[in-house]
Amino acid sequence: MPLVARIAAAIFGGYACSAVFCVALARLLPLSKADSTLTAMMSSFVLYAVAVIYAFGATSVWRVWGLLAGLPLLCYALLQLLG
Repeated sequence: MPLVARIAAAIFGGYACSAVFCVALARLLPLSKADSTLTAMMSSFVLYAVAVIYAFGATSVWRVWGLLAGLPLLCYALLQLLG
């Protein structure tokens, strides 16, 4: 069961992290819309890979879920503050 939880965290948590981070980064970069979107999209692939590696490298499944669920919530709160 812990392996299934890590796989689910890697797939769904990694996607949530990279998607919300991509939106936040595209809004925060001081570039043109096209350039900031492209830069954010390219960096989201790196973040997704790091999230998958972290999901299988961390010692606790709870820590994995905490980080991969908390980071998107934090980015979403930042987006809500920006408007």
